[in-house]
Amino acid sequence: MRQRLRFYLGDELREIGDVDPTLTVLDWLRLSERRVGTKEGCAEGDCGACTVVVGRLDGDAVRYEAVNACIRFLATLDGCLLLTVEHLKGQDGALHPVQQAMVDCHGSQCGFCTPGFVMSLLALYLNEEKPDDRRIDDALAGNLCRCTGYAPIVRAAHAMYGIGGQGSDRFADREAWADRLKALRDEEILDVGTGGRRFLAPATVPQLAQLLLDHPGATIVAGATDVGLWVTKFQRVLATVIHTGRVGALRRIEDRGDALVIGAGVTYSEAAPAIAALYPDFGELIRRIGAEQVRNMGTIGGNIANGSPIGDTPPALIACAATLRLRRGDETRELPLEAFFIEYGRQDRREGEFVEAVILPKPGPGERFRAYKIAKRFDQDISAVCGAFRLRLDADGRVADIRIAFGGMAGTPRRAAGAEAALRGRDWSEETVREAMAALSGDFTPLSDWRASAGYRSMVAANLLMKFHIETSDPAADTRLAGDRRLAHA
Repeated sequence: MRQRLRFYLGDELREIGDVDPTLTVLDWLRLSERRVGTKEGCAEGDCGACTVVVGRLDGDAVRYEAVNACIRFLATLDGCLLLTVEHLKGQDGALHPVQQAMVDCHGSQCGFCTPGFVMSLLALYLNEEKPDDRRIDDALAGNLCRCTGYAPIVRAAHAMYGIGGQGSDRFADREAWADRLKALRDEEILDVGTGGRRFLAPATVPQLAQLLLDHPGATIVAGATDVGLWVTKFQRVLATVIHTGRVGALRRIEDRGDALVIGAGVTYSEAAPAIAALYPDFGELIRRIGAEQVRNMGTIGGNIANGSPIGDTPPALIACAATLRLRRGDETRELPLEAFFIEYGRQDRREGEFVEAVILPKPGPGERFRAYKIAKRFDQDISAVCGAFRLRLDADGRVADIRIAFGGMAGTPRRAAGAEAALRGRDWSEETVREAMAALSGDFTPLSDWRASAGYRSMVAANLLMKFHIETSDPAADTRLAGDRRLAHA
């Protein structure tokens, strides 16, 4: 085991032994390093004031990601490069092109949110060339501003690519930084902590499996987009944390011909292109999970293992007939994803067992898939209802097979068995669909909470089924008010 955390803070290599397992990057920067450019706003990954950029190895290259420092644990930075707004100043004191563009376009007023915007733009600047307005909007959706307005900041995002000579960008040399980060890579278990509390980060699947057998009560952390809030909002003290982020085998997507095998540690950002290529509407659903900072940290496996009744990916995965691979020690087993969720707060996962992969079948010939997320805000909000539908018609236009799954309608993500039965073998017609809409009332008894009332949820779920029918029956129907309208006709 290695008992020192190693990462780069800008050009400086840091090695730390004693570290609180749940110390956030934000608190470390502000309280220990006095790097106060990074701000605390919401402490839950919503406002973007704390945004920093993390460079990490992705294969043999460096990938730069905007992330929320307020919910990311410091020890998860092992083997990475951490950049804050203070690192953008050139040796001669000149501004970085991102900063200069913000000045030129009047992109800042009070300035509290500005460092976060600058870091989100930096990640875009380092990774991409000439993004369009939609891509810029996605990159900035997790950064909130209450005084400037977004138009000047979007103009700065376009302008930053045309500014040269305003300061060196020493972090754009991906080859040099890849070599430096590769030198930190090893297959030892990272074991750091303080006061009897431990942060363990294995490098291989067998190490992870053994650690979970040895520490069955440990908290498993992937992206910490949920566990981070346990600490910042609920003030929980976690005795032992086991982090999966160093296990490269869990961050792979394998195409086995009939299906994608998605490692449980694959982030939303990593999974989205492969999933969207098969199921475009699923890709659009992922685009609306949190903000880019959250999608760069949160994982597909974590969203499932969390067991939330309003998790966004499970309804879509269930509709696609996804299978879950679980591992305990050297033993693995597979089960349909829908069978994993037993009741609220309870999943079919034994002590010491973990989610290893999700197996996503490819769509069959003629199959149609749609997913819809209903929330109070379009971007970066929690679902009130999430519905997903997969349909196959026979040559006569009858329903050969259909899978309907909802989140937010029960204590777990669940299929609508009654509605499916009302449709299977019958004409795909408005009359039949209306009968299935009525059958939904027997499939679910939703609760009322601050996101939506039970009556609203029931009405929305039924209407989403009709929307699915319209989109798959009338090519001219315009059913999308936001997002990519082309998906309605995919």
